[in-house]
Amino acid sequence: MGVVIIDGSTVRAFVADDEEFKKSVDESFAALDLNNDGVLSRSELRKAFESLRLLESHFGVDVVTPPEQLTQLYNSIFDRFDCDGSGTVDLQEFRSEMKKILLAIADGLGSCPIQMVLEDDDQSFLKKAADLEAAKLHAPPS
Repeated sequence: MGVVIIDGSTVRAFVADDEEFKKSVDESFAALDLNNDGVLSRSELRKAFESLRLLESHFGVDVVTPPEQLTQLYNSIFDRFDCDGSGTVDLQEFRSEMKKILLAIADGLGSCPIQMVLEDDDQSFLKKAADLEAAKLHAPPS
């Protein structure tokens, strides 16, 4: 377990690093694509968001949300990712929406640093952003 400190510039730098950002998003996409068909179905994307428990808890405390309301929320998230209305989310759509989400997080953080306690094997985008920043700070001068 470790503590990382990030702010909006850390997240923006991660998104701006095309190679690292695409690699991370592509790895996440592949992990979510359970049937390996190259697209995410509604159920595959829902499983990903359910695992994050963003909608079922409030500051770590479970909240009861009616199942039909949860379904409606997850469907609206899926529709946001499915830009072309094809009924699936391809890699380009996933990259585009993840970029928007991370830039929104960066805007929300602004220049105020936050501390995050993360497991060593955490593979979240924010952890990857912090790791990229740390690698730059510890790189030998050119």
